[in-house]
Amino acid sequence: MLLRAWPLAGRPALQNGRDKARLLEDDQLLYVVVTLDKVPDQANITRHRIPLPHSLHPLDGAQEICLFVKDGRLGGLSKKEVKAKLLAEGLSNVTKVIDAEKLSKNYNTHEGRRKLCGSYDLFLCDDRIFAKMPKYLGKIFWKKKKWPLSVKLTRKEWKGQITAACNSSEFELGRGSCSVVKAARVSQSKDEIMSNLKAIIEGVAAHTPRKWGGIQALYLKSVDSVALPIYQAIPEQPLKLDGF
Repeated sequence: MLLRAWPLAGRPALQNGRDKARLLEDDQLLYVVVTLDKVPDQANITRHRIPLPHSLHPLDGAQEICLFVKDGRLGGLSKKEVKAKLLAEGLSNVTKVIDAEKLSKNYNTHEGRRKLCGSYDLFLCDDRIFAKMPKYLGKIFWKKKKWPLSVKLTRKEWKGQITAACNSSEFELGRGSCSVVKAARVSQSKDEIMSNLKAIIEGVAAHTPRKWGGIQALYLKSVDSVALPIYQAIPEQPLKLDGF
């Protein structure tokens, strides 16, 4: 496997507060593009969470998180009590809580969804309504690569669930032969980026059918860059050229 540090010269200097968070937009993310040798069974779409050594969404940072919940009385708690619980567990980054009814009613237009998508750095979702997110959010969240991460809020303690989601990336199988996995941020150090890439590549191989045998190629890219090849499978049959 070929894997080298990507040149990061010209990286923007980080600032404090919300300015720092705004620099870490989607175009500052690095992705691993996974190409499989076969299209997985599309009737069985699965998402695999891959823990990262260096979080893309640190809870002690300036990023703001929006949480989608099942209803206004999550586990018998009012929305006010939900916010108080989040603060009590040290989850002050979760600055907005929206229940499914209001999400469906207040953000049912493309413009409303676009504004919501651009208002927060990360979205989390109660796993009980995760399957309904395509209906509630439309295509804009997919396009901006801000699809919410699922968390289990039926458990008494939420911090562990939310921390695990923020410190992970998701690898999805079942929508085609190509998948894109968030890996790192340009603002991270080269060592941090390399550590995250190693974790993503190992996680992808572990969850792919036939492991490395099912992976055709891996690429590294940002939103606007060309794809940099970091792995290419050797063809099982040698290529034969006429005349040789």
